[in-house]
Amino acid sequence: MEQALKGMKVIDLSQVLAGPYCTMVLGDMGADVIKVEKYPKGDDTRTMGPYIHEESYMYMMVNRNKRGMCLNLKTEEGLNVFYELIKDADVIVENYRPGVTKKLGIDYDHLKVINPNLIYCSISGYGQTGPYRNKGGFDIMAQGLSGLIDMTGDKEGKPAKVGIAIHDIAAAETAIQSILTAYIHRLKGGKGQYIDISLVDSGLAWTVWEAAAYFGKGEVAQRNGTAHRVSAPYQGFKTKDGFILIGAGNQKLWENLCRHVLHKPEWTQEQRFLTNSIRAENVVELEAEIENVLTTESSDYWLDLLDKHGIPSGPILSYDQALHNEQIQSREMILDYEHPVGGSMKTLGFPAKFSATPGQLVKPAPLLGQHNKEILAELGYSDETVEQLVRDTILNDNADKSGIR
Repeated sequence: MEQALKGMKVIDLSQVLAGPYCTMVLGDMGADVIKVEKYPKGDDTRTMGPYIHEESYMYMMVNRNKRGMCLNLKTEEGLNVFYELIKDADVIVENYRPGVTKKLGIDYDHLKVINPNLIYCSISGYGQTGPYRNKGGFDIMAQGLSGLIDMTGDKEGKPAKVGIAIHDIAAAETAIQSILTAYIHRLKGGKGQYIDISLVDSGLAWTVWEAAAYFGKGEVAQRNGTAHRVSAPYQGFKTKDGFILIGAGNQKLWENLCRHVLHKPEWTQEQRFLTNSIRAENVVELEAEIENVLTTESSDYWLDLLDKHGIPSGPILSYDQALHNEQIQSREMILDYEHPVGGSMKTLGFPAKFSATPGQLVKPAPLLGQHNKEILAELGYSDETVEQLVRDTILNDNADKSGIR
């Protein structure tokens, strides 16, 4: 089956999540992604459990559809191998702290001399410029700096981190769209270029509603639990046996909710709830009034009734329930595959459904150094030379020692 990015060569120097997620998606779309891991132990994610036969499940989740090398870039011989590798590369992705690549001799200014067409993408906590450029920055620090933690959680509770590493994924998605934009530019006759991605910038760019409220009215986003900032009712509500979500965010849906589900037609004329903006201002009172009704019946009862009247609603699932949900299963968001060490495995599917060039799970995440010989053979290195590089501590061939190729 055809893949959209077949022929694109990507060198992945990144580790943990933001960079590897970016290159995983490129690999899913057909790019030849070569993951060059640091010598001798590889990506730090390899040390994170859970483990399946001593292989990290965390590592395997974001490194599918890649070939793997383990190369010592702190040696002259290792650098020479790397320079050969990038001569015909289209893209390089790295997430070292600013300044480290220059010390290693693998920064953009150095590599663009070797390959002027190279698209070089750096991902870091705070970006390559600004007073924070040299600070170490993980996802949680980015959530704190962007205001995300302060605006997340219950109104009367403590600030809360978003449940996933949202700035890491935001940075990955920003990197993907930026790399593809630069690639299209190059296909149109342009040259390669440098892309500077910040975790903070990437997540902050998603706060569009909050920015509108602040720039337009001076309002600072507050913790609202599940409530929306400008739309109501649009949140979670307590029922007799749990919680459900209701999104009656426009006037027609609100009136249908009142008349046909809650059997409170008088609310449509009440001054406190007359328009969407007024309801949002009185959301605490609105929540209490609605829950007085909802707590008389079960979640299933209300969800059935809401569906019957076309009002957007849904359950609040635990993560295991989500993975077994019939909608998620039917969309093939859980994939089965075989790993040479882990055996039968599961991973997440492809969120975009292409009619002609769908994402494909072609290969599992590489073992450490699994494709050293294969990749170097493509560059003209003999088996004897590769074996000498292993003896000289330039390459780690851990996969060879396991007997798996």
